Amino acid sequence: MKYLDPISTIMTSNVKTIDINDSLYDAKSIMLRKKIRHLPVLNKTRLVGILSLTDIMRLSFGQVFVGQEDTDQAMMDMLNIEQIMREHPRTIDEKMTIQDTAEIFALEEFHALPVVGLKGLVGIVTTTDLIKYFIKD
Repeated sequence: MKYLDPISTIMTSNVKTIDINDSLYDAKSIMLRKKIRHLPVLNKTRLVGILSLTDIMRLSFGQVFVGQEDTDQAMMDMLNIEQIMREHPRTIDEKMTIQDTAEIFALEEFHALPVVGLKGLVGIVTTTDLIKYFIKD
């Protein structure tokens, strides 16, 4: 019955976020430095989107053309977080069960879900968090 535990038991509660007015370069730097693939996007304190490393890497020509890092930087300078992020992200409540969360991941095309509570954004849970949880037995 441990699958009925709340998602808050396995979520990352010290979630890294990015402000909607920050640059894509800043977002990419945070993701690479912290080894994370998803950043909730805030407008002040309100969750307005989610940005994935995949979203940013889609802008990159670096893997296609060797030596084109300047082109990648120019692309990131032309665009902003709001243009790239997924708006109005699907969220889950901190009291939702691990099983219910796993079902959302299985049925929908998400790899990360912001977790909200009475105080707004309280964490993030990823498919990797669930896999680690399920294999630890």
